[in-house]
Amino acid sequence: MSAGHKPVLCYVTDRRAFEAAPGASDSPSGQNAPLQLLRDSIRKAAAAGIDWIQIRESDLGTHTLVELTRFAVAETRASGVRSLVNDRLDVALAAGASGIHLGEKSLPLEAVAEWRRSKGRAEFGIGVSCHSLESARAAERCGANYIFFGPIFETPSKAAFGPPQGIGRLSEICASVKIPVLAIGGVNLENAHACLAAGASGIAAIRLFQDAEDVTAVAANLRGI
Repeated sequence: MSAGHKPVLCYVTDRRAFEAAPGASDSPSGQNAPLQLLRDSIRKAAAAGIDWIQIRESDLGTHTLVELTRFAVAETRASGVRSLVNDRLDVALAAGASGIHLGEKSLPLEAVAEWRRSKGRAEFGIGVSCHSLESARAAERCGANYIFFGPIFETPSKAAFGPPQGIGRLSEICASVKIPVLAIGGVNLENAHACLAAGASGIAAIRLFQDAEDVTAVAANLRGI
C-alpha cells in the first residue's frame, strides 16, 4: 500500500452524519435512510477515484456490515480503489476487502500481521491509527503498512483523542517512520497543503469527502496541490 508520488486520498465513512439529513429515516422503505445515503456516498467517492474507502461502521450488525463492505468492494473493484474495514478482520475477509484499519481498542497489530504472514497474504493491507511518536514507531516495527496520525486540526469527530497535534508534530512523525503517514482530523481544502508539505503521504477525512457536493472536484483540487 505504497503512497507513490501522488497524495493518497482516503474517505472514512460515517453514516451517522446522515441522520440529520432532510428526509433521512431508518424506515423499511429506506431510500433516504442513512445507510442508503452512505451507499450513495461510497459510489460517488469510487467514481471520483478516491484512492481508499475506509468503512468505519463498527456499530453495525455483522450481517449488515458485511453487506455494506461487499457493496463497497463491488463499487471499487473496477477502478482499483481499495476498500478497508475498521476493526473487523472477519468482516474484511468475508467481504473480500483490501485490508483492515486498527484502532487503539482493535485486534493487536502483531496478531493480525502474524496471521497475514502465516496465510501468505502479503497484499492484505494493515493500517493503524496513531496519536504519538511512540505508537507510530511501534506500528511500523510491528508490520503496519501505513498509519493515520492526528487529529491535526480541531474536529468534532476526533475530540476524544485530545487537542490537535498540529503541523509540527505531523512533520516529526513523517520524518520518523518510513511507511506512509496520512493526516487526519479537521483536514480541508485550505489546510491540506500544509499537511502534505509537512511530509504526509496523503489525507484521510470524513466530511471533506462525504459532505462534498462534487467529490470529483475536491479530489482534483487536492491532487493539484
